[in-house]
Amino acid sequence: MVCVELHAAWPLTDAASIDLRDQLLAAYADPSRGYHDLRHLAEVLTRLDELDGAGATFDRDPVLLAAWFHDGIYDGERDAEERSAAWVERALPGLVQDDVVTEVARLVRLTETHRPEADDAGGCALSDADLAILASDRARYDEYVATVRVDYLHVPDDLFVTGRTAVLEDLLAKPRLFHTAYAREHWEQPARANVSAELVRLAAAQPGGDQPGDQLS
Repeated sequence: MVCVELHAAWPLTDAASIDLRDQLLAAYADPSRGYHDLRHLAEVLTRLDELDGAGATFDRDPVLLAAWFHDGIYDGERDAEERSAAWVERALPGLVQDDVVTEVARLVRLTETHRPEADDAGGCALSDADLAILASDRARYDEYVATVRVDYLHVPDDLFVTGRTAVLEDLLAKPRLFHTAYAREHWEQPARANVSAELVRLAAAQPGGDQPGDQLS
């Protein structure tokens, strides 16, 4: 999904929202970003379309808006999701109903943990789409790992290894990575295999020190 297609994927139709869309596109296009860039945004939106086409039911507009905002702020520091949700609460009032603003902000905050409740259809869809990168083929997964490191160039290697290992171990400790029926069937096994293999590779490094503050994911 190239930038022109991303323009078309913006879920709001009124002219007043176009400036906001372009602000978000500019944020994702920041050249200092590694993984959390325009390609990531496009992949999350594509995975949401895939889930929708496979029969997952969720309220599309709030989930799509949350996908646009979920990494609107990403700098490798703490509370990026909270700061992105605060952007939602500043920018969306007047463009959508108040209850939609509340829901979009809630969904953005959920992407910090990717732990939606079973009956949270929107949360399950967004979480699954965001984590679908874990189920990529080996070449794309390796690109993902390399670009995550770019997002954390300010973190020394030993701290990065420690933090990244903790994140991956936390993922594998979950009863399931994915929450929609389609994602569990198609993405769970390859995702766990990729994460396990990355942990083996990280074990060859020399971790040390405390875990850095953000999620390294």
